Amino acid sequence: MKLLEAIDKFLRHCEVAKNQSAKTIENYAHYLHRFMDFLDTKEIVPERFRMEELTLDLVEDYRLYLNRYSVEEGAKKGKKLSKKTQSYHLIALRALLKYLTKIDIETLAPEKIELPKIGQRSVEYLTREEVELLFQAVDEASHSGPRDRAMLEMLYSTGLRVSELVNLNRNDINLERREFMVRGKGDKPRLVFLSERAAGILKKYLSTREDHFGPLFISYSRGKSEDTMASGKIDITKGEEKRLSTVSVQEIARRHGRLAGLVKPVTPHKLRHSFATELLHNGADIRAVQELLGHASITTTQVYTHVTNRHLKEVHEKFHR
Repeated sequence: MKLLEAIDKFLRHCEVAKNQSAKTIENYAHYLHRFMDFLDTKEIVPERFRMEELTLDLVEDYRLYLNRYSVEEGAKKGKKLSKKTQSYHLIALRALLKYLTKIDIETLAPEKIELPKIGQRSVEYLTREEVELLFQAVDEASHSGPRDRAMLEMLYSTGLRVSELVNLNRNDINLERREFMVRGKGDKPRLVFLSERAAGILKKYLSTREDHFGPLFISYSRGKSEDTMASGKIDITKGEEKRLSTVSVQEIARRHGRLAGLVKPVTPHKLRHSFATELLHNGADIRAVQELLGHASITTTQVYTHVTNRHLKEVHEKFHR
């Protein structure tokens, strides 16, 4: 099978059979097309390359190519690929080979591709004091203030991914029970809970809304939203063009972090880290935190344990004099 055909079949398999996100498929396509760029440097025509021609020596040459690769344009021009990014390229190639092996296409065995060793990932988070400073930096008397405060409170109270937050509709939230369902990565549903304070602040924000649009968080960039429903009922089909984007949420978080005078750049994902760290600091079970975050693997959640290991701290305080 030719490489181009293999990549096309693999990406369709990821979308249809594995139900992977559009972003994951986009990343796979990007990494696999870089392998095609590599073949060009070896004077191998990518369009003619067949998967049975792939050898371990060629993969080793590709690893060397990635290690020496420099970004050629844009703001990152001249920057080398990190070990983590190099690993993503090899993971994509290995995933392609696993798929081809599964459908009985002759090619290199995927397990022969070893991934580079990467240092343990570190997690940067905000302390409870820094989170409170962030909240206090929001001018709730401004037009967008109630929305911004509710949005930041929700990110910290729930540990939502920014994509999950912006996809929420007003009808999704049960403020009485302080819970709602979201669909995370892989379209997996999970139950999310709001703190009492976050629910109160969200209710206050919704009371300022003069529209009946469906999206929970809307943009005010074009002035106040106009009411489009004479019946007064929320219509989730209305106001999609007003739905706040992930980029807007990221900018709002950064702006209020600067206003709060925080040294650490504030991002929605850092508030997610802060949510998980706070839970573990207070003694929450890591399996429960895994479910609350929507992690498919406990390994992903374990990245937080090196900053929250209460047992090690207790051992140090008991035995170190």
